[in-house]
Amino acid sequence: MPLIPHTQQAGDPGFAPEQKEYLQGFMAGVMASGQFPFVGTTAAGLLAANPAAATSGNLAAPEEQEALVHGTPLSELCKQELWKHEEDPLDAWERLLRCAQEDRLPDAENDYRFRTHGLFNVSPAQDSFMIRLRIPAGELSAHQLRGLASVSEELVGGYAHITTRANLQVREIRPRNIIELLTRVQDLGLTAKGSGADNIRNITASPDSGFAPGELIDVRPHAKALHHYILNHRDLYGLPRKFNVAFDNGSLLSAAADTNDIGFFAVRVTESSLSHLPPDAPRPEPGIYFRVQLGGISGHGDFARDTGLLVPPSEIVALAVAMIRVFRDHGCRSDRKKARLKYLLEEWGVEKFITESSKRLSFPLRHLALGACEPRRHVEKQGWLGVRRQAQKGLCSVGIGVPVGRMSPNQMRALAELADKYGTGELRLTVWQSLIIPHIAEKATDSVCRAVKRMGFYTETSLAAGGIIACTGSRGCKYAAADTKGHATSLIRHLSDKYPELGSAINIHFTGCPNSCAQHYCGDIGFIGARLADGTEGYNVVLGGGMDQEQGIARELFRGVRASEVTALVDRIITTYLARRERGESLVSWARRHELRSLQELLS
Repeated sequence: MPLIPHTQQAGDPGFAPEQKEYLQGFMAGVMASGQFPFVGTTAAGLLAANPAAATSGNLAAPEEQEALVHGTPLSELCKQELWKHEEDPLDAWERLLRCAQEDRLPDAENDYRFRTHGLFNVSPAQDSFMIRLRIPAGELSAHQLRGLASVSEELVGGYAHITTRANLQVREIRPRNIIELLTRVQDLGLTAKGSGADNIRNITASPDSGFAPGELIDVRPHAKALHHYILNHRDLYGLPRKFNVAFDNGSLLSAAADTNDIGFFAVRVTESSLSHLPPDAPRPEPGIYFRVQLGGISGHGDFARDTGLLVPPSEIVALAVAMIRVFRDHGCRSDRKKARLKYLLEEWGVEKFITESSKRLSFPLRHLALGACEPRRHVEKQGWLGVRRQAQKGLCSVGIGVPVGRMSPNQMRALAELADKYGTGELRLTVWQSLIIPHIAEKATDSVCRAVKRMGFYTETSLAAGGIIACTGSRGCKYAAADTKGHATSLIRHLSDKYPELGSAINIHFTGCPNSCAQHYCGDIGFIGARLADGTEGYNVVLGGGMDQEQGIARELFRGVRASEVTALVDRIITTYLARRERGESLVSWARRHELRSLQELLS
C-alpha cells in the first residue's frame, strides 16, 4: 500500500527513504490486521490517514506561548503541567490510535495523557493497561454489567474490580485492544474520560438513594447532573490534581462523603431546629437543604470540614462547579504534593475560598449554624450488606458482599440475571467494594440470597470480615508495596469462621501505598503496605480510625509487620478488645480511650 505522496509542505517532516520504506511496511501491516483506521491532523490543520503525516496533537499550537498558566510562570510548572500546557490531554485520540497500532505501552508523557481517558499503564506490576470507568452515583444497569462481562472476557484479564469510588475497573489490557475497549465501553453508555490524572473522579452518592426509607432527598439527580456537566465542559479537566465529590442523602448507609474534597450532606431544617437561633438571625424556610464540607483527604490525615453554608438543592451543582473552577485557577501547579484542595484552603482559609466561589455565582450564598439543622442520623456500620426494606411498600434491597471487590465474567452475568429476574435490572455499586440489587419483592429475597451464596458472594457474614476492603495491591499496581487483595482475602476466610458475632462491626482497610486508595487511616484497623529491610512484604499498622459519627484518623500502632503475621495480629487485636472492652463498647471507642503506648504493650 503506497504512502501519501511526499511533498515539501509546511509542517512536512521530510522522511528519509529508509524511513518511508519502514512506514510503508508498517501501514500495510496495520491495514491488513483490520484494526481501527487512523485519522489524524497535520501541522497545517489538514486531516491525515497516515500517522507519518500527522502531528502529535489535533489542535494547532498557539501562535504565542502564554507567560502564565493559571497564574503560575512556565518556569515553575512541574512536568505534568508543562505537558498539559503543550497539548490538552483530552486531545490524545491520535496518540491512542498510534499506541494501539504499534501494540506498545506508552512512554511517561503519553502514560500521563492516557490517564485522562481512563487508561493506566500499570507495568511492571502487570505488563498492560488498566481502565477505570465513571459510573455516577454507582448506578449500573444489568445490560451494562453483561456488556462489561463480555469485554472483560474478550479483551482483558477475565475479571473486574469494584473500586472504593463505587465504579469498576478492568485490567490486563494489551495496547492493541485499547481502542476497541474504549469504543465498546462507550457503546454501553459508559465512559472512562477523566477517571484518572488531574481530573474530577467518579461522582459518588449514597448507594440507597431513591429507595432508602429514611433518606432526606434522592441525591442521584445532583450527582448525575454534575457528572454530565463535567463531561461537557473541557475547562473542568486538567485541574492541579485529582478532585473528589460525594453526595450524602442522610440515610443509614455511608457514602464516605467526609473523605472527599467536597462533601454535600442533605439536612433538614425545621421550625424546632431554628428555635435555637437568636431572634434577629436570618431564618431560612424549613425544608431540605445541603450543607457543604470541604478539604477531605484522608491519606493526608484530614477530613472535610463544615463550612457553615446552607444551600438549596437547586443551587448545589452550580456551587460545586464554581468551587471546582476556583481550585482550577488557584490550586498549586508547581508542587504535586501540595496540589490538592486541602492545601489551598490552608493557604487562603475557608472564608476566602467561599468568597471567591461566590463571585462566580448569580445567586447569594447563605450561612446557617450547624446546630440549627437536625442532626444527621448515625450510619449503620456495614449497613450495605444484607436484606433491607425499602421505602416502597413490599420491596427490599439486597446488599451483596464481593470479597475485595473482584468479580469474574460469569459472576457479573449472574448478578445481572438476578437484577433482571427479581428486580428492575438495576444495580448499585458502593464505596465499600460491594453492590446492592434494589426493588426485589420481599418474598423473593431468600431466593436471591441463596443465588448470591452459590456464586461465591455473601449477604451475611461475620462482623469482623464484612468490612474488609483492599486496594489493587502489588499484583496490579506499580506503586503498591504489598499484595493487599491477597492478604485481605486470606483474612476474610479466617475471620468469617472464627468471629461470627462480635456485637459491633469492625472495618479493616488494606492499602498498598501512601496514596491510600483504600483509606487505611479511616479503618478500625488499617494496613499500609511497606517493603521491609529484607525485601519481603509487610505493613505499617494503624488503629482506631473511622468515618461519619466515628470520624477520626487512626494512630500508627506498629511499623514493619510482616505480611505473614497480619492474621495473627488481627486475632490479637480482636481477642484483646473482646476481653477488655466495656459493655457495648466498639473497637474504635476502646482503642481511643487507651494511650498509644498502652495499646502497643497490650498487643505486642
